[in-house]
Amino acid sequence: MTWTAPDQSRTDPPTVAGERAALEGWLDYHRSTLLAKCQGLTGEELAQRAVPPSSLSLLGLVRHMTDVERAWFRIRSAGETGLVSRYSTGEFPDGDFDFAEPSGAEADLAAYQEECALARAVMVGRALDDTFVHSRYGATIDLRWVYLHMIEEYARHNGHADLLRERIDGVTGD
Repeated sequence: MTWTAPDQSRTDPPTVAGERAALEGWLDYHRSTLLAKCQGLTGEELAQRAVPPSSLSLLGLVRHMTDVERAWFRIRSAGETGLVSRYSTGEFPDGDFDFAEPSGAEADLAAYQEECALARAVMVGRALDDTFVHSRYGATIDLRWVYLHMIEEYARHNGHADLLRERIDGVTGD
């Protein structure tokens, strides 16, 4: 039997909520939207580079967002040491996209879901006003900025995912 990405239900973000609940609700909505764009597709379809010559694929987006979740929440915000990108390296900065292979699709989606769960876990008990210094830019950043940046990052990439999915099998939707 051929593996396909599992169905993904989405919960709409709250329409009235405190700041933290609203940010977390919108971020989780976008996380589940990316998975919804993948549901029902095989590894081959997920890894399809539907807009040549770009290496952009749905699987590449999942791998990219796995790395982004890890970088912003665990490495930068929580200061976890010893962690590196799962897919990209200094030698292969676009490894998240360039090396997305159909045979790894199931494991890559599982890694994404695990990284999202770990990101949620490290933010428990942390205030939106908590700050860290971004190692590359030297700027002080608060967690509120991180949540807003992640929502923006997902919104942009989910737009890409919409186009990729439609190109693969014609499926459109929110």
